[in-house]
Amino acid sequence: MDTNTTLEEKIKNAYSHKFKSISKRVVNAVNKSDIDLDELSADEVRALTSTLVQEETKALQTEVEKLLAQKESIERALEKKADELQEAKYEIFNVLEEELHPSEKTLALLHQVKLQSIDLYDILSEMVESALITALEKEQDGELDETLREVIKEITFEAIKEGSLNTIRVRKILSTILAIAIEIAEATPTKADEILRLTLKGMRGGLIKSIDRFKQRVAYMPVEAKHILIEDYDTIIEDLNQTDTLFSQIILTQASESSQILRKILLEINKDMRYDLEELVLISKETADVIRERFSNFAKLAVKKADVALQSPKAKEAKRMGVQAMEAARIALGSAIKSAKDVIEKKDK
Repeated sequence: MDTNTTLEEKIKNAYSHKFKSISKRVVNAVNKSDIDLDELSADEVRALTSTLVQEETKALQTEVEKLLAQKESIERALEKKADELQEAKYEIFNVLEEELHPSEKTLALLHQVKLQSIDLYDILSEMVESALITALEKEQDGELDETLREVIKEITFEAIKEGSLNTIRVRKILSTILAIAIEIAEATPTKADEILRLTLKGMRGGLIKSIDRFKQRVAYMPVEAKHILIEDYDTIIEDLNQTDTLFSQIILTQASESSQILRKILLEINKDMRYDLEELVLISKETADVIRERFSNFAKLAVKKADVALQSPKAKEAKRMGVQAMEAARIALGSAIKSAKDVIEKKDK
């Protein structure tokens, strides 16, 4: 050890940045220290190289640490400002909607602009986080209540039900819900398996409920409103034929981005759920069949040509429903969580 210490001191004393290249600086330090590389032991070689790297990169290391500190500071500031931005938007719309008492027509317009201005997935994340934390706070007998599964089911349903069933949108919603559950599970390792299993069961139930509702709407909605779906006819059929695959892919993707412990849990849950997706496959197939039956090629062409019909009150109402969907979902999500809290609190008494 004394030899290594002496060697390190020699290199530190000899290393000079007056030379313009790393090559010259290294050669000069070794030669000036009167070191014969061929005579060094393994420990001495490690000591030599470590000291050379340390001396050469000392200034760079300091700069990197400064930049990392700045990065962390900037990220914290960005996060804080982003939250402030969303809160300012919420407050402005709340004042316009609640304190100025606009007419129903104006309120609908405000909802439309609000949905275009506020990050809707932030709302979804907040709802899921609130549901999970509440369940953890109110758990009894060391096990999470099945109420959590029902709440996640309702949150999933409310988030999906009014909009399109295309893969991109559904994947985003389900991934957002699961990502929050993973964050909570990471912070609560003793409950991680329960949290993730109940969340995924709730997500699956909400997706099934959403597709079933979509099937009912397709079967009974007026011709004018069907036009909205016909434009995306082929994509919806394709997506419905692979909902089980989509669900599994979401789990696998989130697992790949999680810690080793949670990855193992998610992969195990995914394996178990593969045999429990028959209901999802069945309702998806039934819905696809209903769409095919209602939207024959003749009907598709006929509706696409019905430009006048698209201006009817029913068509406009259908479009307005779609635009205001998430606002209604936000209110419903809040009610779902409040109901769950009430049920849990009653059990505590």
